Amino acid sequence: MSKRKKGLTMVCLGASMWGGSGVAGQYLLQDCSFSTAWLVVSRMLLAGCLFLLIDFISYRQDIFAIWKNKQDARDVLLFAIFGMLAVQYTYFACIRHGNAAAATILQYLMPVIIIGYTSLTARKFPPNRELLCVAMAVGGTFLLVTHGRLNTLSISLTALFWGLGSAFAAAFYTTQPKRLIRKWRATLITGWGMLLGGLALMPLCPPWQFSGIWSSAAAITYAYIIIFGTVIAFGCYLGSIKYISPTETSLLGSIEPLSAIILSILFLHASFVPMDYLGTALILGTVFVLAKR
Repeated sequence: MSKRKKGLTMVCLGASMWGGSGVAGQYLLQDCSFSTAWLVVSRMLLAGCLFLLIDFISYRQDIFAIWKNKQDARDVLLFAIFGMLAVQYTYFACIRHGNAAAATILQYLMPVIIIGYTSLTARKFPPNRELLCVAMAVGGTFLLVTHGRLNTLSISLTALFWGLGSAFAAAFYTTQPKRLIRKWRATLITGWGMLLGGLALMPLCPPWQFSGIWSSAAAITYAYIIIFGTVIAFGCYLGSIKYISPTETSLLGSIEPLSAIILSILFLHASFVPMDYLGTALILGTVFVLAKR
């Protein structure tokens, strides 16, 4: 397999596993009555430890060296609380009150939020291409939550609230750790972000206080979320950048909501109307418009 094909395969696998993670989370939260907080805290603690172990084995460097610099330590803490923890909790909360497909698609409003923030900080009106993206994202969201009818909501206001919160958290999660990742390593920053985010949530939801229904299917689904939907998915996605451009990686990452929709239909018997598909296409289209030079 050529390096390019290897990179394309890796990013497609990673994005598909992320989409599957949302569907698996919906099964645990809605069918097995898992607590949102428990699922998030246990996932982050386990995945954080695995990422740090992988980083140490891969690079053989001191994983605690990052704490010797005050600015790095502060930025890691901000990323862990307002990035990693916020995006994980809001995403799974949206799934609990709505569904995996809607949560994943609403999270893809993130580029529009980044456009708005960049324009405000630069005090510069966004170019026409970015304004088109804003219109597409707003229109797509309207179609998703109303099916095109002003007097109807296809998902609850609670799910919409958490979905929009997930998009804002994802925007922070995407932009804030750039300096850290360039200075250190993606696995190290992700590992500390996961672990510290889980530790921050522990006082509110200790992982040993579980409520829900355990079964063999629940155990397999939970293992999938930790191993495939988190560790391997991140590894494939980040590893693909070695073989293809970051732009191609981010574009192919759009497979995530597509896989969430397909898996929701196959395994959760979710139903979608034409307006849902049109809304999804508009939101995902913003990624391609922004990437086009």
